[in-house]
Amino acid sequence: MSVKQKTIDLRKRMQEALQGGGSKAIEKQKATGKLTARERIIALLDSNSFFEYDLFVEHSGKDFDMDKKYLPGDGVLTGTGTISGHPVCIYAQDFTVAGGSLGYMHAKKITKIMDHAMKLKVPIIGINDSGGARIQEGVNSLAGYGEIFYRNTQASGVIPQISVILGPCAGGAVYSPALTDFVFVVDKISKMFITGPEVIKTVLGEEISMEELGGARVQAELTGNAHFFAESEEECFEQIKKLVSFIPWNNTKKAEAFPKKSPKTKSYKIDSIFPTNPQLPYDVRSIIRAISDDSDFLEIHERWAANIVIGFARLNGQSVGFVANQPLVLAGVLDVDSSDKAARFIRYCNAFNIPLVTLVDLPGYLPGIDQEHAGVIRHGAKVLYAYSEATVPKLTVILRKAYGGGYIAMCSNHLRADFVFAWPTAEIAVMGPEGAANIIFKNEIINAENPEEMRKKKIAEYKKKFANPYVAAAYGYVDAVIDPSETRHFLIHALDISKDKQETRPYKKHGIPPF
Repeated sequence: MSVKQKTIDLRKRMQEALQGGGSKAIEKQKATGKLTARERIIALLDSNSFFEYDLFVEHSGKDFDMDKKYLPGDGVLTGTGTISGHPVCIYAQDFTVAGGSLGYMHAKKITKIMDHAMKLKVPIIGINDSGGARIQEGVNSLAGYGEIFYRNTQASGVIPQISVILGPCAGGAVYSPALTDFVFVVDKISKMFITGPEVIKTVLGEEISMEELGGARVQAELTGNAHFFAESEEECFEQIKKLVSFIPWNNTKKAEAFPKKSPKTKSYKIDSIFPTNPQLPYDVRSIIRAISDDSDFLEIHERWAANIVIGFARLNGQSVGFVANQPLVLAGVLDVDSSDKAARFIRYCNAFNIPLVTLVDLPGYLPGIDQEHAGVIRHGAKVLYAYSEATVPKLTVILRKAYGGGYIAMCSNHLRADFVFAWPTAEIAVMGPEGAANIIFKNEIINAENPEEMRKKKIAEYKKKFANPYVAAAYGYVDAVIDPSETRHFLIHALDISKDKQETRPYKKHGIPPF
């Protein structure tokens, strides 16, 4: 056979493999509002940058007549490409081929591209759209999942791992996304659960739809399993492109610097955002935008545990991670979910050399029987652990309330913040003035001719003495009390002088976080 004939044969084989599950299966996929696996990769990566590997891999199943079936690419596409010119490794499960089910060779393709990502020190992006383990291959399917989970764990904190749920992701399959850094879901398309509605009905007699059990909104709003929620696949891909612009390609690098831009002061002015009445709430995201370059802020976990806000922005062109109490929701208290949300993000930023900026305004940890029984002590300790463990530059700004354990937890001087700034509106104390006055001056209030008048007098006395930043500043716990309008200026300077910060920790194999 001549070279020309062999080339013709190659193209014929490629054409057959590129058809995936065939025209009918593709039409069915499109009818549900979903793109094909190949279309998804092309839409996410830079134009003409995708190079596919292992196109001719075939499944290894022999039982249940599997030896008679041809599954193009064994139901998964793998390869490399670029996003904004930067290389990434990627795989996308093809639901048109055997429902995207994971067999031995399917898993081998995924683990091979994951290994490439680790060797090349580039992000790995996984697009999940699968019916789960290929039952016909038995334990080999389970082995495949185990190999993926192991690699997810080894890659954690080394290269960014992004999971995109664009179809069903059930059973053991959901643990791979749970082990990655960021999970993206799309409304009405993404489904994640350990056991499906049919199993739940059989075992528990409870009826629930797939959407109600593990749809995109459930994962983004109730469980916190998803970090980003989108209305369409196209919006989801734009979210991913924006995210990767804020993070480094591996843990030996820093995020790419961008040209510095001033905040949009016409839209975001601290004086008009921050209320003069200390009892009134405000949106801390507006404060972040008033500080950040171009007022651009990429929020993470926007729909879950909204009493704390996390996300990426830039200061003077440099990526930073913001952690901020949200006075609009539960007065910004720390509770079980918000503690988990903050702690995980802090550890991500630390692993990938992203400085942390913490904005503080909270009355403390959320009290109550439900929280105590849900383990708020253990979950709350995660924030303390994460900040104490972090060695990246840590900058803290106390905006208003910083009471009790909440003051300590939100990257205080005592957890080794590099710089702690406070606005003149800051109130740093063991507890709020009302509660403190009731305890400290209890007898005086009770024995007074007019207890209510005395109570107000003692509250005012406590506020004057303790509900301000100057007592903490006197002890050196606050490095500078600053004009709110100078916040960006102070933060940029602090980032600049701490860019080469080095901090050692005692030798240990690893710590034991309060998981």
